[in-house]
Amino acid sequence: MKRHPLIIGLTVLVGLAVLFFVATYSSTVMQSGGGLLDNRIALIKIEGVILDSTDTIEELRRYKDSSGIKAIIIRINSPGGGVVPSQEIYEEVKKIREEGKKKIVVSMGTVAASGGYYIASASDRIVANPGTLTGSIGVIMELANVEGLMKKIGVESMVIKSGRNKDIGSPFRKMRPEERAVLQRLMDDVHAQFIRAVAQGRGLTEKRVREMADGSVFTGRQAKELGLVDEIGDFQDTVRLTADIVGIKGEPRIVESRKRISWLDLLRDQFIGRLPGMQLPQTGVSLKYLLAF
Repeated sequence: MKRHPLIIGLTVLVGLAVLFFVATYSSTVMQSGGGLLDNRIALIKIEGVILDSTDTIEELRRYKDSSGIKAIIIRINSPGGGVVPSQEIYEEVKKIREEGKKKIVVSMGTVAASGGYYIASASDRIVANPGTLTGSIGVIMELANVEGLMKKIGVESMVIKSGRNKDIGSPFRKMRPEERAVLQRLMDDVHAQFIRAVAQGRGLTEKRVREMADGSVFTGRQAKELGLVDEIGDFQDTVRLTADIVGIKGEPRIVESRKRISWLDLLRDQFIGRLPGMQLPQTGVSLKYLLAF
C-alpha cells in the first residue's frame, strides 16, 4: 500500500525533532558534568513593601522539597514592611538553613533594609552591591493626629470604649503620656526581637548588633565592614558563588516561578506603608520593619 507523502513528511519531522532533543541533552550533560537537573538554582524575588508572606513561604517550601534544585537564591529589593510577614519569612529561611538540605544565598538589590535585612540575616550567605542600602535595624510606628483639622471643620469624634487604652493611637485626639509609654514598651520588645534574630542569623553577639540597631542605613560596603553582609558583588556574582558552594560545574540554570502582578499590587507596593499615617494591616496601630524614607 502506497504511503501518503504528508504522513512520510510528518514522520521525518518527528524523527529529526527527537534527534535534536537527544543531541541537545547530550551536549548539556557534557558541559555541566551531569544531568539537566544537576545544575538548577531556584530564584525567589522579594520586591517592594513586604505586606504578606504567603507566596514567598510557598515558594521556599516547594524548592526546599525539590530534589532537582541544588540551592536557593533570594533576590531582595525591598525597604521592609510589616513585622509579622518579615518574621514569618525569616523563620522559614532559618528552618531551611538549619535542616541543611538546601543552601540559601541572598542577593541584595538597590535596597534590602529593615524587614528586608531581617529576612536576609537568616540565610547562609549575603551578597550586596557596594551601593546597596541595607541595615535600618529598627521598628517604626507612624500615627496621625487630625484633632486640629476636625475642630476647624466642626466635626467631633465620639468614642465608646470598654478600657482606658482601647482607642490608643486614635488620630482624633492627642496621645496621653501613659499611652506613649505603653507603645514605647511595645516597640522596644519588637526591636529586641529584631536584634536577637540578626545576632542569631549572623553569628554576632546581641551587644554588637544593638550598637548598630539605631535605625541607621548602611551601604553594602559599610555593611560588609560591620559584618552584616559577607560579600560585595552583583547578582551574577551571587549566582557564581552559590554554584561554587553547592558544587555545580559549568553554567547553572536559574529556575524562577512566574508571578501574576495586578495593577492593585503595583499601587499597593508604591503607596501603602510609604505615606505618613497609612498603616500596613487594617488596624489602628501597626508596627513596621520599614525604611522610613
